[in-house]
Amino acid sequence: MWLLLTMASLISVLGTTHGLFGKLNPESPEATMNISQMITYWGYPNEEYEVVTEDGYILEVNRIPYGKKNSGNTDAGYDVWLGNSRGNTWARRNLYYSPDSVEFWAFSFDEMAKYDLPATIDFIVNKTGQKQLHYVGHSQGTTIGFIAFSTNPSLAKRIKTFYALAPVATVKYTKSLINKLRFVPEFLFKIIFGNKMFLPHNFFDQFLATEVCSRQTLNLLCSNALFIICGFDSKNFNTSRLDVYVSHNPAGTSVQNMLHWSQAVKSGKFQAYDWGSPVQNRMHYNQSQPPYYNVTAMTVPIAVWSGGEDLLADPQDVGLLLPKLSNLVYHKEIPFYNHLDFIWAMDAPQEVYNEIVSMISKDEK
Repeated sequence: MWLLLTMASLISVLGTTHGLFGKLNPESPEATMNISQMITYWGYPNEEYEVVTEDGYILEVNRIPYGKKNSGNTDAGYDVWLGNSRGNTWARRNLYYSPDSVEFWAFSFDEMAKYDLPATIDFIVNKTGQKQLHYVGHSQGTTIGFIAFSTNPSLAKRIKTFYALAPVATVKYTKSLINKLRFVPEFLFKIIFGNKMFLPHNFFDQFLATEVCSRQTLNLLCSNALFIICGFDSKNFNTSRLDVYVSHNPAGTSVQNMLHWSQAVKSGKFQAYDWGSPVQNRMHYNQSQPPYYNVTAMTVPIAVWSGGEDLLADPQDVGLLLPKLSNLVYHKEIPFYNHLDFIWAMDAPQEVYNEIVSMISKDEK
């Protein structure tokens, strides 16, 4: 990543008119679009809503109510809802706190599971009249699913099947860069990163997308910087869409959330955020230590897809998770998949998505 930052700085200093780094590829229009615009761009119908959580966070939620019209029946045609978690680009408002305040960013994936997911699911159920939904989650999306569906029985009843891609519960064996965060003492962690937003999507990310990553010679450099976080699979990555990916990622989260993940690496356990002292923990949990999350308590039927080359959801951690899933209906390990292949790989439809659609179709008959 430091090499990438250095190269970007050199481009800024030398200017972009000398052609030193290759021809500038045309920028994809999606690089500057919001979610609604991207959905419409690909010919799908779009609806946009705002979901307000119990603690005041306003989450943008997008709906694709049906497939493309006149598409030759190539779309499955399901009613698809795309949710967001507090703190990312599309969920950075609160009824009571400004995103400039420390209070706004005092959350981790605990609150995403306790407030964001239930609010979103409740909204969808009320809007559609459906009694049950199919839930598809990737990475942290699976984490909050594990927590919410094991601690909130009434919510769990609303989930017909949980489809977990690159599932993350414990991160004891992770080889991702978050593994290195465990070496940073918590007091120093906050000195270095502050106590608000972690990895915000900002102007510099846009610069990387349009001025660096869109140059032919630097495509591989940029893709390496992305993949080094979660694993590398250059043969399965569509580099023509690199400017789109970099323009929208990372979308931002809180320092507290990253600190929570750092705690998880250190402990090797799947538990709530440690507020730093027995006194503070008692204030939040009525006990001196953060409670553990019991995945075994989740009875929702779950299908799992994992990657053999996943540095974040390491196969050893997945191996510890699977026996705890009391209603595991399917598991597929894709030996050559890394963490991001589940959302960006060119063969993801064949390896993952078509199976999910097929399982949903059988479940609905």
